[in-house]
Amino acid sequence: MTFEGWVIFAAFWLVFVTTPGPNAVNCITNGMSIGFRRSLPGVAAILCQASLFLALSAAGVTALLVTSPDVFWWVKLAGAGWLIWLGVRGWMTAHVPPKAAATGGSVFWRAFAIATINPKSVAGYLAAFSQFVQPDVPVMAQMWVIVPTALTLTACSYLTYTALGAGLGRAALGAVFNVWLRRVLASCFIIYGLLLGSAATPGRA
Repeated sequence: MTFEGWVIFAAFWLVFVTTPGPNAVNCITNGMSIGFRRSLPGVAAILCQASLFLALSAAGVTALLVTSPDVFWWVKLAGAGWLIWLGVRGWMTAHVPPKAAATGGSVFWRAFAIATINPKSVAGYLAAFSQFVQPDVPVMAQMWVIVPTALTLTACSYLTYTALGAGLGRAALGAVFNVWLRRVLASCFIIYGLLLGSAATPGRA
């Protein structure tokens, strides 16, 4: 990958990981509820998912998934249902004080599930490999540039979202405002789920 190509890829990935989506909402929610340090497993989960999807993209699996409309449709439907359920649950429990004793494992697996079912992930990784990987250069040689760049920008983005949530959680916002802020974040999950469920699936009638 040339230096110019790397700059374009880095710019693309920066926009990709900083655009607010389910991962960002989850990081902010975690930061608000359990603080920055306890939320770090959630960021680690996103990085694990990113590493997995980068590897699958290199192997051509994400491209295969996108070209199998029925499989992609069922994955998308399951993801939509999961996000809506998280949103409804978050809205209903917004008035309940968060559990400070949330385990790292529960934070990790929730974040991993949200990141994995996010169709933005499939689209983003597919775009990265279809637009930026040079077919005349061995894929593994290019991965040494793509993976560190992608993971570094991903970590910086979601650590920032988590810190933002932690800052909001520490601020003296008042109980009523805190409840409504948590409900706004829960509503974002519902909206993302509805948009995902209603989005057209390429190649499927």
